[in-house]
Amino acid sequence: MKKKNAFYAQSGGVTAVINASACGVIETARKHKEKIGKVYAGRDGIIGALTEELIDTSKESARDIAALRYTPSGAFGSCRHKLKGLDENRAEYERLIAVFKAHNIGYFFYNGGGDSQDTTHKVSQIAQQLDYPITCIGIPKTVDNDLPITDNCPGFGSVAKYVAVSIREAGFDVASMCKTSTKVFVMEVMGRHAGWIAAAGGLAAENKGDAPHIILFPEVTFNQARFLAKVKECVTKYGYCAIVVSEGVRNYKGQFLAESGGKDAFGHAQLGGVAPVVAELIKSKLGYKYHWAVADYLQRAARHVASKTDVDQAYAVGKAAVEFALAGKNAVMPTIVRTSNTPYRWKIGEAKLSRVANVEKMMPASFISKDGFGITQRCRTYLAPLIRGEDYPPYKDGLPKYVQLKKVAVKKRLNTDFKIK
Repeated sequence: MKKKNAFYAQSGGVTAVINASACGVIETARKHKEKIGKVYAGRDGIIGALTEELIDTSKESARDIAALRYTPSGAFGSCRHKLKGLDENRAEYERLIAVFKAHNIGYFFYNGGGDSQDTTHKVSQIAQQLDYPITCIGIPKTVDNDLPITDNCPGFGSVAKYVAVSIREAGFDVASMCKTSTKVFVMEVMGRHAGWIAAAGGLAAENKGDAPHIILFPEVTFNQARFLAKVKECVTKYGYCAIVVSEGVRNYKGQFLAESGGKDAFGHAQLGGVAPVVAELIKSKLGYKYHWAVADYLQRAARHVASKTDVDQAYAVGKAAVEFALAGKNAVMPTIVRTSNTPYRWKIGEAKLSRVANVEKMMPASFISKDGFGITQRCRTYLAPLIRGEDYPPYKDGLPKYVQLKKVAVKKRLNTDFKIK
């Protein structure tokens, strides 16, 4: 019987280490040539499968595939395209199966967050309904760290490290100038519903008075009076106030402080920037000079300061995905299982996609300080190992040397042009 090929794609917001997962998938598949044919990658995520825009990774050298381990962003392109329910848009799922049949694809690896795990689960269901044999494995990835069951999510540790380093360095800057200049610095980080990234900033505050002095979480309703009082207290006590604010902070009405009114491709509210909102509030009510910054793409693309723990785990889940498929497992996702805090140890586990899809893991109340503006020791114990270790990319002429793949297209075999709704 002819060997089945594999399909791999990246989905949603990319990370500093998602390509390490791709490296894990491709290198492991190449070690099992007797069971897996070629690995095709979707150009721009699942859209690549729908439009039959496939990339033949066998055309890439072993050296270039290995270089994915230290290259940020999505090497094959990603997308924000949520497949609707099977009954709502069955045509898209049937198109996927048609493309898989045309290219003899028997393994489906989808690398992403909650929506992506939902897609992988749905593909496994439609394949059963249409009697098409394909093994579907989800690969966890999200800087938001909000997937359930897994202890943490590949992509998060490196963002956490970037945020902690950045607020520490900015804190030193503001502290040195606060006597005659800026009194308040506000740094906005990602996190629509869960405050994991904002919490990571708290790792920088090892001693009393260290930045950040205030963290604003999506899980804690924003109270203007209490917040302003805390800012004033910090400026009075330390001479300045450094703040980390999550993009998803809401007021007592449940509204995002920074909601712009639009929607993204997944139907989520488009946020317009909470840092300037918070900074202007401080200026208007307290009169302090301020600076603000939005980490935005910088936080998730910062491979130069990636966590080694994160890189290792990202590679491991990609490797495990292939091993799971070859072991006959289906509709599951590799997870990270913490077995010890001191010393930090972890192993690979697994979870059914039905338990992962569309479920968000919020910050536990026990991780947030009683005043709502900081993290607890329990939170610090959880976060600290995830940012440990350095895994620098190679440098040339002072800049990191990242790989750019050839991305050779696979010849199309279907005649019709499929229109994505």
